[in-house]
Amino acid sequence: MATELPHLTIPHTLLFDWHGTLVDTHDAMFEAMEEMLPQLESLGLVPHLLPEHLCQTADDVKLLRYIRIYRRLHPKILAEGRVSRTEIFNAIFGDNQQAKQIAHDAYNRCYQQYYGKVKPFQQGIGEYLSSLKKTGLNLGIATNRSRDFLDHELQRVDSGNWQSLFNTTVCADDITHYKPHPEMIFQALSALGKKAGSDAWYIGDGYLDIVTAKQAGITAIFYNGACWEPDYIEQIFSADDRFYPDAIIQSFDELMDLLATVEKLTTAENSDTTTFSLLFEENRPSFFPPPIPHPHRIEVDWHPSVAQLTPPKVILFDWHATLVDTLDAMYHAVDDMLPELREKGLLRRMVDAEHCKSPEDSQLVEHVRNYAQLHPKIKADRKISRTDIFEVLFGDDQEAKQIAHTLFTQHYRHHFGTVLPFEPQVRHLLIGLKSLDMKLGVITNRDREFFEYELLAVDNKTWKNLFDVNICGDDTTLRKPYPDQLYLAVKKLETTPDATVWYVGDSTTDVISTKRAGMTSVFFNGAQWDQPWLETIFPASEKYPHQPDVVVNDYSEFWALVLACLNKS
Repeated sequence: MATELPHLTIPHTLLFDWHGTLVDTHDAMFEAMEEMLPQLESLGLVPHLLPEHLCQTADDVKLLRYIRIYRRLHPKILAEGRVSRTEIFNAIFGDNQQAKQIAHDAYNRCYQQYYGKVKPFQQGIGEYLSSLKKTGLNLGIATNRSRDFLDHELQRVDSGNWQSLFNTTVCADDITHYKPHPEMIFQALSALGKKAGSDAWYIGDGYLDIVTAKQAGITAIFYNGACWEPDYIEQIFSADDRFYPDAIIQSFDELMDLLATVEKLTTAENSDTTTFSLLFEENRPSFFPPPIPHPHRIEVDWHPSVAQLTPPKVILFDWHATLVDTLDAMYHAVDDMLPELREKGLLRRMVDAEHCKSPEDSQLVEHVRNYAQLHPKIKADRKISRTDIFEVLFGDDQEAKQIAHTLFTQHYRHHFGTVLPFEPQVRHLLIGLKSLDMKLGVITNRDREFFEYELLAVDNKTWKNLFDVNICGDDTTLRKPYPDQLYLAVKKLETTPDATVWYVGDSTTDVISTKRAGMTSVFFNGAQWDQPWLETIFPASEKYPHQPDVVVNDYSEFWALVLACLNKS
């Protein structure tokens, strides 16, 4: 049953959000978003991403950080399918209307390739809308969809039977401002000859829908079609009492229950509503079940809470995609060097696809062999390092990998320079570890000329004295996944290569080199791989035996892990 909330006014008009309320277009929406987000750099939007400290919620921080680094949606968002593109753009651009408009325009261009994949959000919505229409209520749609997309989707959904049910529709390109600005509510009501008031209801599935309704001065009904848990709903609406919904419903049957309850209360006060009451009861459809929630993403179970680790005396870190974000430069350089593989004789030295660890590795090898470029999915995911790429392509051919690294270095000189902390508080973490008398170091396949420049470039040179040792790719004959760099680091620190030395890295090569060295492997899951994928890249097979000792998803989790291990010692 709908949430029990203060007395509501029986409506003359029901306005609905479109996506996530009346229809499910998540597949098309997410496909368009995944095509649009890699364009952030070319659109000039990366500098306009919101600083993390200005984000409204911890979830917004995670979303923003993931998009900034990987130009993709956080896997949890893709798995749950609950967030709209408007909410995404508001989370990552804040109040920057110009940036949001550029993003919306780019999204619409991408969406043209996918729209049309539309279905009713839950079973029976057409029947519910038809019954409401027969009671004499005005029905309307107020959506951030473009007019072309909405009209096309209305023609397709439920074989076009919904088109005659709506008295008005207002889209983003019919007005000046996107939701949560109330302009589209005012325009929809104006088209019906109505004024904003509690006797107009807006039903939507997102926080911004509720804000829009409240700012328009009408009744706000939150449709929990995404099946959010009660605690989460309370969390997103409790920050500002002004934007708390007037009612919360779990299904369209609960909307009918809510209308029936309001009608009965109104009838007791005013007998003029009897006609509506009779029409409502006569036309109410049979019960249809509520939406079914998306299956939960399978989170990693190599978790710090269950790890049995030796307390650290030395903590060594990978550089790229662990401590810092240099992904843009790295992928540009890989793109530039791959076409040269043929003339360097490296295409014929690539491994056979059938000998690869996973189907994804096989696809990478075949695509590079056939097209001398990365598979588009690799570039879209932005989750694999150049070292891992070379390991997949050349396997145990150390000479071929060395040639590839040399080629990469030549091209990286044209792109490197922009270096950001992987998380804003990484420097404070490093200072905190130093205060625990921990020896710190960096082990990276970066050549020294680049690492030393990047070390000074990050956080205005404030990382310069945080590390007791740093070992670069050209400091040893063999790079990761061989353990030579790790051995050299502990030698310089005058300690022993054992479990008291932790190596924190984001790649399979980091894990392999650590386990070969007899040290503790901490896999930094900044890319937010889920458990099935981690089991794919760390299969614990005879050929690929190495697995991390623990997986951490962010640095707050890592800091807690270190403290917990030290407290046990």
